[in-house]
Amino acid sequence: MDRTREVATLAGGCFWCLEAVFDELEGVESVVSGYSGGRTPHPTYQEVCSDTTGHAEAVQITFDPAVITYRDLLRVFFTVHDPTTLNRQGPDVGTQYRSAIFYHSPEQRDAAEEVIKEVAETGLWDRPIVTEVAPLQAFYPAEEYHQKYFARNPHQQYCRTVVAPKVAKFRKQYLTRLKKAKR
Repeated sequence: MDRTREVATLAGGCFWCLEAVFDELEGVESVVSGYSGGRTPHPTYQEVCSDTTGHAEAVQITFDPAVITYRDLLRVFFTVHDPTTLNRQGPDVGTQYRSAIFYHSPEQRDAAEEVIKEVAETGLWDRPIVTEVAPLQAFYPAEEYHQKYFARNPHQQYCRTVVAPKVAKFRKQYLTRLKKAKR
């Protein structure tokens, strides 16, 4: 990996939502939808949806820390999903939809714990944060049809009713942090 780039792996419900949001942030170079935090090597979407593999739908974000910090990515993460619901995000229910930060280093673990404490102290959420913080064991990219799903399927029902409102809220809140082409 290029020394000027870092990688973050986050789970916060459906990976289509997270990918659509993080892909628009300045400093983010790539976002890959996939699976992390489970027991089954190279799981399929159907296996993950069966809620038997232990994986969460996650995104792996490659970013330039000179443009956006890991802590800033986490702050965005905590505003674009509900970190107070265990194994659920809106209509999506199951362990694959849990809130999780899969850290790549002790520094990322420490930053995650500090940002969770910071967010909890702001009162942004009125319930306790239940986000799992765990070491990254493996990340498996999802099937190709899941990659850039919202960008390729904006009129699909789930995208219109779930993803699009999250992206709109994110754009409004982080307008100055969007890639110039998205402003």
